[in-house]
Amino acid sequence: MQPNLCYGQDGEDLILDRLLEYQAEGFYVDVGAHHPVRFSNTYLFYRRGWRGINIDAEPGSMRLFRKHRRRDINVECGVAGRGGLMPYFRFNEPALNTFDEGEARLKDKPPFKIIEQVEVPVRRLDDLLAQYMPPRQRIDFMTVDVEGKDYEVLASNDWQRFRPRYILAETLRTDMLHLAECPVVKLLGGVGYIPVAKAYNTTFFASGDIA
Repeated sequence: MQPNLCYGQDGEDLILDRLLEYQAEGFYVDVGAHHPVRFSNTYLFYRRGWRGINIDAEPGSMRLFRKHRRRDINVECGVAGRGGLMPYFRFNEPALNTFDEGEARLKDKPPFKIIEQVEVPVRRLDDLLAQYMPPRQRIDFMTVDVEGKDYEVLASNDWQRFRPRYILAETLRTDMLHLAECPVVKLLGGVGYIPVAKAYNTTFFASGDIA
């Protein structure tokens, strides 16, 4: 077997590919998708023939997705606990953009800096999935990378209706010894997900019926 190229920031796509046993086709949801290729946990799968839903709050972000990810459903919107408008902090490095003011202030130091604060529309995750998920489509994996707001995004899902086989979520500044104390881990544990692997900032969860 030839080794795959890695597009995820810390090899997340290669770890996920191993968990999925190199599955030939499937469907993903990417919340905080950022870019169609750069730091993408889904591009490896897209190249193989998968498709899915990409969601990102950055104004104008979906222009590149519509060009390079034409099989995908591409949605320019933030995700939060309830719909409305929220202040969004934009950085000179777009991968750091966030709705989390505390996370933004923490990262606002050279060589990175906040370049502006804008109001961006947000919706609940279950609301977005209800609109954009194809009928009877199973979600093979969901990846969430929203710079400090992962708990809020995951808490806005309907876990009875939309239940991915695997979830990737950021667990920032959480080492292996303290993983069980992380709010994201507790939330997902409460809806039947088990942590099965970890990259630098990302923890991988499997639905309890497959873990």
